[in-house]
Amino acid sequence: MKVLVVGATGQLAKSLNRVISREAGGMSSLFSFVSREDFLITDKDAVNKFFASNHFDAVINCTAYTAVDLAEDEPEQAYDVNVNAVKYLAEAAESIGAEFYHVSTDFVFDGEGDSQYCESDETNPLSVYGETKLEGEKIALEVCSRTQIIRTSWLYSAFGNNFVKTIIRLAKDRDKLTVVDDQVGTPTNAENLARAILKMVFAKQKHFGEVYHYSDGGECSWCDFAKEIVRLKEIDCKVLPIPSKDYPQKAHRPRYSVMDKSKIVDDYAVRVFDWRLSLKDFLMSL
Repeated sequence: MKVLVVGATGQLAKSLNRVISREAGGMSSLFSFVSREDFLITDKDAVNKFFASNHFDAVINCTAYTAVDLAEDEPEQAYDVNVNAVKYLAEAAESIGAEFYHVSTDFVFDGEGDSQYCESDETNPLSVYGETKLEGEKIALEVCSRTQIIRTSWLYSAFGNNFVKTIIRLAKDRDKLTVVDDQVGTPTNAENLARAILKMVFAKQKHFGEVYHYSDGGECSWCDFAKEIVRLKEIDCKVLPIPSKDYPQKAHRPRYSVMDKSKIVDDYAVRVFDWRLSLKDFLMSL
C-alpha cells in the first residue's frame, strides 16, 4: 500500500512521520510526504499533474488554513485551502481509485449544547474557519467515494506553534497568566491522532463515506489546560480564569465542543487516552 501525506510541514504530518519512524519503521517506505514545494494544492492543474505522474492507494490530507481569527479577514484564502484544495485532492484521489482521509475540526459545531457531540449531530459553525472546514468535509464526501472524515480538537505537538508551547513560553516570562475558562473542549496530542489515522488506513475493513471524531479523552477549559501545563512543567506562574468577553477575538468559538469518540472506537478499535496522561507523556518527551 502506497500512502501520500499532504501537508508535510504541518504539525500533524510531522507527527505522523515521527510515529511511523518510531513505531513502524518498516512501513516508512510506504509513505510519501509532500508540501507546497512539490505542488500547490490550491492549483487544480498542479494537483492533477502530480497525481497523473504518481499512484497512491491512500491520501491523507493534513493541510488546512487554521488561523481562526485571521480567516475572518481572509475568507477567500481560507476557502481556497479548506474547500477548493480539498475538492481538488479528493477528485484526484477518486480518479486513481485511492482512499481519501481528511482531517476536520470540532469548530463545525456551535457549542450551544451541554453533551458530547456525535458525528450525526447538527452542525452550525460560528466562524469562517468552521464554515470552510465543514464545506470541505461535504465536498470531500461528495466527490470521492472512498472518503473518511476525522474531526479533531485542540491539537498540539512538538512542531510548529500551538497552545502548549505558547503557555510554556509565556509562563516562563510572567508571574501570572489569564486564560479563558468558559470554552470547554478536549486537547489532543497529535501523535495520538496520527496513530488513530494509521489504524484506519491499515484496517482490513473500511467504512467509507463516514465521519469520525477523535480527540484525547475527558474535557477541560482552556484555563484548566493551561494550569495543567504549568503544573506539570513546574513553572512558578499563576494561571487565572477570565470569561471570553474579557479576551475578545474576531472569530466566535464554540462554548462546548467535546466530541463523542465511541464510533471510531467501535469501528476501528482505536484507543482514546485521557488528555492529562497524554499531556504528561508529551511534556516528558520534550
